[in-house]
Amino acid sequence: MVSRVGVAVVGFGWMGRVHTQAYARVPHHFPHLAVRPELVTVAEEVPGRAEEAAAQFGFAGTARDWREVAADPRVQAVSITAPNFLHREIGVAMAEAGKHIWIEKPVGLTADDTRAVADAVAGAGVQGTVGFNYRNAPAVAAARQMVDAGDIGAVTHVRIRLFSDYAAHPEGALTWRYERERGGSGVLGDLASHGVDLARFLLGDITSLTADTAVFVPERARPTGATAGHSRATGGELGPVENEDYVNCLLRFASGARGVLEACRVSVGEQNNYGFEVHGTRGAVSWDFRRMGELRVSRGTAYQDQPVSTVYVGPGHGEYAAFQPGSANAMGYDDLKVIEAHNFLRSIADGTAYGPTLDDAVHMATALDAMARSAERGGWVELG
Repeated sequence: MVSRVGVAVVGFGWMGRVHTQAYARVPHHFPHLAVRPELVTVAEEVPGRAEEAAAQFGFAGTARDWREVAADPRVQAVSITAPNFLHREIGVAMAEAGKHIWIEKPVGLTADDTRAVADAVAGAGVQGTVGFNYRNAPAVAAARQMVDAGDIGAVTHVRIRLFSDYAAHPEGALTWRYERERGGSGVLGDLASHGVDLARFLLGDITSLTADTAVFVPERARPTGATAGHSRATGGELGPVENEDYVNCLLRFASGARGVLEACRVSVGEQNNYGFEVHGTRGAVSWDFRRMGELRVSRGTAYQDQPVSTVYVGPGHGEYAAFQPGSANAMGYDDLKVIEAHNFLRSIADGTAYGPTLDDAVHMATALDAMARSAERGGWVELG
């Protein structure tokens, strides 16, 4: 028997829309799931935005204040897609109100914020998952299987890159994203958070790191009205960019492997250039998000001049079969969020965590705090 789970979305910018669309698509791709999402409420403080979302997507009601969601007995699960500085307050309150939470990274501004949400989830006995969507790509799941099976030998090193141009335009508005008190650590929380999760997902725990950061666009114009996404502003008062545009980090893993993680939000000529290359003693595997269904694989015993092949993932890799019937049929970004929504709802149905947890988010946030300390003080930082 299929039961209903009342769902609310708090914050309806682009990511709130993505979560909502994912809930709507879950029954199409995972028809045997024991629970079905029911869109109860959308909460958004920007006037008119919640009403537009309700009209388009079929939410039963709207709210201007997220506290109304916490008090609503019809809501069992909440997507938290509000700005970073609100993550801790909303996440803790929703968990303490008995709501299961699907929260976007970086889960607050610091590791202390993330731990507070994780502790609230554990204390309330609810399910909690985090928006580390790139680990859901079937090719990433296949790469992890290769690594775990020893197909490329013992892993020696990994390079992870996350380059984007979303903040490259000098007229990009000075929104909350660029303020320390509301946006946190800039590109560390926005992009490097995904890099840390991919690193741990593929190679295991990080033990120490050293990092360097920079701000390349030091001033931006303040917006004169509500913004969405990466809006531009011209003619407004200039203000300082307070957090990082760029980070480069060296990593050491518990396994003895080494790594390089580099992320930048102002990389002209780069659009979502995200990916990794994992090297081992007998081979290598690499992935590019822009060719999401492919892996570049080298394995064998030649060592030198060993060929590299393109492998197209298909049914049998991750959740690919829920979307496409055969290899090399393309999947997209939104499909990864459908997988996230499925894992979240399945966790609620079974009472067992599927997908990334708040504990994974704590590991990520601890690494980001260590990067910031290393960049400020210099030298290696142990993660403990």
